[in-house]
Amino acid sequence: FGKMKPVIVVHGGAGRIFKEREEGSRAGVVKAALQGYGILKQGGSALDAVEEAVRSMEDDPHFNAGCGSVLNEKGEVEMDAIIMDGKNLDSGAVSAVKCIANPIKLARLVMEKTKHMLLTDHGAHLFAQAMDIPETPGEKLITERSRERWKKNLEPDSNPEEFQKDLGTVGAVAIDSEGNVACATSTGGLSNKLIGRVGDTACIGSGGYADNYSGATSTTGHGESIMKVVLARLVLYHMEQGMSPEMAADTALDYMKTRVGGLGGVIVVNNSGEWAARFSTKQMSWATVKDDQLHYGISAGERYTKPVDEALASESRIF
Repeated sequence: FGKMKPVIVVHGGAGRIFKEREEGSRAGVVKAALQGYGILKQGGSALDAVEEAVRSMEDDPHFNAGCGSVLNEKGEVEMDAIIMDGKNLDSGAVSAVKCIANPIKLARLVMEKTKHMLLTDHGAHLFAQAMDIPETPGEKLITERSRERWKKNLEPDSNPEEFQKDLGTVGAVAIDSEGNVACATSTGGLSNKLIGRVGDTACIGSGGYADNYSGATSTTGHGESIMKVVLARLVLYHMEQGMSPEMAADTALDYMKTRVGGLGGVIVVNNSGEWAARFSTKQMSWATVKDDQLHYGISAGERYTKPVDEALASESRIF
């Protein structure tokens, strides 16, 4: 038995990525993919790799997760995150959490340190305290851009839907050398959302799903639509019926579009290491590493490729 070749795929959100943010989005997903791959390359687990990739994007203000999250109707950051282990279907999630830098880390702790799968709001806050997770003042997570957008959306004639197209949920899926798969997804949700709104991200099967028997998926896009079709699980279902990752992703996205008029994107890895990054929106920033080759893109049909060593060399210059 040769060991499995590790693969990681990440996304930085589906929607419309405004010109001035393309470069940052691209650099952010590439950095996250390389960091996750570094863990896999050293024999690390898929679970650690997806958590690390997502943490990297939570810390990057270009994305709607962690620092840079959009604001709810009251002008606060409320975040959702999920992580799932394909080996035993263990999962942990948090929803409507405030004042922590990395919701994905809290989700991992919910999975490993509690008998539960999803903690919300005040309860999640108490659990974070019990786990000694440092509090980050809410202001620290708010960027100028999020505040501007929040104000615009408050104007009586505003159309928040217009801005929703620039979403930026982040996610990662991976398969490690043992053949285990995992997924992780994190988001600040919808701009100007009602307080306490839970989107697809925190919901197992919608925001993500991982099962060694088929593969792993992480989703992004219009949360309410994703929840209606349980998009992450739907993609895996199609793979179980024998479809390739790309075909399964396209079929599921197509169903969501025709059935409920929802747009979004998915990243997928199957249990033999084939991957896909597909979207029905204008754009989705994504990156993947397989066989020491980095691939990445933002727009439909766009795909850059470079050797990992070369990418790492230019990374160290950038960061």
